[in-house]
Amino acid sequence: MDPGEQQVLVVIFDVSPVWWGLKSLQGQAHITKFFDSLIIFMNSYLMLHSDNKLAVIASHSTKSIFLYPPPQAGNEQNSSEYGDCRDKHFAVVDNAIISSFKTLMSDGCEEKDMRSDSLIAGSMANALCYIHRITQELESRERASSRILVVKAADDAASQYMSFMNVIFAAQKEHVVVDSCVLGQDSGLLQQACDMTGGLYLKVPSQYAFLQYLLTAFLTEPELRKDSLVLSRTKSLHSVDYRAACFCHRCLVEVGFVCSVCLSIFCQFSPICSTCETVFRPSSLVLKSRKKRKVPSRSSSPCTDASIK
Repeated sequence: MDPGEQQVLVVIFDVSPVWWGLKSLQGQAHITKFFDSLIIFMNSYLMLHSDNKLAVIASHSTKSIFLYPPPQAGNEQNSSEYGDCRDKHFAVVDNAIISSFKTLMSDGCEEKDMRSDSLIAGSMANALCYIHRITQELESRERASSRILVVKAADDAASQYMSFMNVIFAAQKEHVVVDSCVLGQDSGLLQQACDMTGGLYLKVPSQYAFLQYLLTAFLTEPELRKDSLVLSRTKSLHSVDYRAACFCHRCLVEVGFVCSVCLSIFCQFSPICSTCETVFRPSSLVLKSRKKRKVPSRSSSPCTDASIK
């Protein structure tokens, strides 16, 4: 990347109230400390170039909110109106993000919001729309370097698999790099997103190392990471979980049945595809395997038979 090339960064912060509430009660993580470290990282990013574009999205359990730029604000990221006073520009950005974050935390903890997952796929879709709009508004014809940083806390939701894959393919087509900083359990969906778009996937061991990970790993531009021995070694040693979620029960399967028309995945054989309603004739291997299998009890899950070949 050229030194003068403009960068567009969209930070997605997982603010799942269930996950952060449990971690706070256990004394393992506090959302305010992570949020303060995230603000320091964003200020460092804005210091790299005066024309860098920044957006912050809060991924809630039932909604996706832009913390910055505010929806009602105009072009607040134009630093030319502040002259050489970059401190004032940082104050405007920080105040807008903190104010929107406080409003979300006070109004977004209702009973309907108490879910274990968060809308990461929807937030990534909003990020891609924002990046597309910003790149279209650029005066120069050169494509800006665009990337998405996902700070994920809650566990994966198999129900978002299709939305996730559509977002990943769209980001790959638009040459948008997806980086992931995982605070909780490993995310197989984000592993696929980072691997397919050339991004970096890292899991933070503790809350005290969060800011260090942000500044040493994710502040570096994707093109410059190739020269970093530490980051290249970390990426080479990382294994990607490419399991897919079945369309019938939303369970991750290693071996399943795929519709030859719409490529839908199922954990057990069905004579009619529930997605495109194509009728299939069962093969002799499927009939033989069904005869040899024992009849499962009603309490057993259909996804336990996903290893049938």
